[in-house]
Amino acid sequence: MFEWAEGRGRLPLSTLHRLQRFISQLVLRLFVNKSFGKQLKMKYFKGVLFLLLTIVDVSTNAQEVTCEGEQLINVDILIGHPGTVSPYKPGHILVFRCTDVTLKMYGQRTIECLSSGKWDNPYPKCGVEDLKMERFPDIEGPVKHGYKLRFSCNGQGLILKGQREITCQPNGEWSSPFPKCEEAMCVANLTVFMRSDVTEDGHPGPEVSIRPGHTITLSCVGKGTKLQGPSKITCLSTGEWSVPFPKCVRGKCERPPQVDFADTTEVTKPEYNSGERVEYICFNKYTLVQDHPYSKYLTCEQGAWRGNIKCLKPCSVTVEEMDKRGIELRWRPREKIFSTHGDRIIFACQWGKDLIGSIPLIQYCNDGVINLPEVCETRRIKHH
Repeated sequence: MFEWAEGRGRLPLSTLHRLQRFISQLVLRLFVNKSFGKQLKMKYFKGVLFLLLTIVDVSTNAQEVTCEGEQLINVDILIGHPGTVSPYKPGHILVFRCTDVTLKMYGQRTIECLSSGKWDNPYPKCGVEDLKMERFPDIEGPVKHGYKLRFSCNGQGLILKGQREITCQPNGEWSSPFPKCEEAMCVANLTVFMRSDVTEDGHPGPEVSIRPGHTITLSCVGKGTKLQGPSKITCLSTGEWSVPFPKCVRGKCERPPQVDFADTTEVTKPEYNSGERVEYICFNKYTLVQDHPYSKYLTCEQGAWRGNIKCLKPCSVTVEEMDKRGIELRWRPREKIFSTHGDRIIFACQWGKDLIGSIPLIQYCNDGVINLPEVCETRRIKHH
């Protein structure tokens, strides 16, 4: 059995109308034909009573479906079928026009109210056409090879994205895609030490976009870090900041960092001022590289150490490695060797052995790596 309560059990109006006609015909026959009425009262009295009560309750709860009117932005309703004023029932059609011929319509010119109580398309809006186009030469007719189009944006807060001028090419295509007019935005690229009072979609990040006319407040974090420039900057209509974007600079540096295979020539201090530098020296047998971009100094610049230091490793060969290959040092005693980067090392086959392989006996140390001759084997004696 149906439960008729507020917001529940509602029937569509078409069904409600059919039910009303059925009850009306039933009641009419009841009063016209008395014998039919007696039979009806005996067999179907409860059912008829339920239908009569139902139709009354449904009538009070049924709501007619309509589409709501929306805000008109620079548009008028030109034609409405059946009318231009609400209520707008399913099937109602509205036709719009812009309030000024200089405005461009964005959206559908004609919309219709659906049975769901929703419009098939949103209300259109009219505004200034974003992209302005000029022809060169300024003549009527089709655009020919060599003709140019120049573009600009109408209205404040818009910037042109793309080529300002495009040319018709011999193949019938434009030299570049048509540009677009987009809302001008200023982008704040935040460094690791910089913070702002504006976040992107509610989350902090390295990049924040600001609309023209809005102001952003910047600050710096970290020990010894200061803001170089104004803390408040405003986004202009051109998509540029009102002043050069500030920086977070660190005035002092902490102790200089450790460098592989090197140490400082002097005892380090807890802090260094910007501009001070520290000299490094490589460990024994290690070679300091001083060709660009390397040097023997690190310099404190605005709270950070700048520079590159590199020490090239020496090469070592043990007596066991030489015996395994049947080689020895040509001009030096039998001992383990340590050679700095770039040193030339001359090997020789041990007495009674010949070189096997393509690697020569003269080699160079290259940052801790040396290619040893493959092997010297005992010379074979030929019997006649």
